[in-house]
Amino acid sequence: MSTDDLVWAPEACTLPTVDRPLRVAEFDDLFATALREQHRLSPTRLRWHLDPAAETTARDLTARETACCSFFAFTFTPDGDSLRVDVEVPAAHAAVLAALAVRAAARLPR
Repeated sequence: MSTDDLVWAPEACTLPTVDRPLRVAEFDDLFATALREQHRLSPTRLRWHLDPAAETTARDLTARETACCSFFAFTFTPDGDSLRVDVEVPAAHAAVLAALAVRAAARLPR
């Protein structure tokens, strides 16, 4: 697990430490295969545009993430030929969202 993973998974996370690298890998795969665009709307709000074919995977993954890190809120909205996912956190977790945004941007298909 890298330093970035530790920032992304704060002490408030209830996912067992041993399972965290697997969860990170799932997000990495989603970003690499389905992320079309990312916009940082504010320090506490991020917007992803995903390939709609990834909706089932994205909903499952974000539901499991919310179960262990309850401060995340993921909202799904069809948006033309993409699926918009708004990710929000309380101000106290803005650094976690920032780390997630950096991770997603690094895997954004070129």
